[in-house]
Amino acid sequence: MENKIQLIDNALKPEDFIDLRISAGFLKTPFPQAQKALQNGLFSVAAYSGERAVGMGRLVGDGMMYWYIQDVVVLPDYQGQGIGKAIVQRLVQYAKENSLPGTKASIGLMAAKDKEPFYETLGFTRRPDENRGAGMTKWL
Repeated sequence: MENKIQLIDNALKPEDFIDLRISAGFLKTPFPQAQKALQNGLFSVAAYSGERAVGMGRLVGDGMMYWYIQDVVVLPDYQGQGIGKAIVQRLVQYAKENSLPGTKASIGLMAAKDKEPFYETLGFTRRPDENRGAGMTKWL
């Protein structure tokens, strides 16, 4: 019998972070790097099936004006069940609750290739568009 999925705030362990990223095709993150990334992040949410972490997402940024969604991952066997959607909605909710009322704030992200339609269903828009240039990245 399959366990009910629970979303838990700020409970993500470095080893689960590493394993989930590997499941999404990312390179293995060294434990100290994963640990520091989680400590320095603003907020994280993890999806659990029983004791097993089956999904995650994080917010990084300045915690007021600029929020960035990172590391949204759901294990392949658990995809298509609304877990990723619930994770992103929780991240957005947290950013809304923690931004200064009456001001503008933005939530950015870099979608994995071909995942743009998923984020569009959640209210995100593609760049470039008629007003904004492309998102960019530089690897160190």
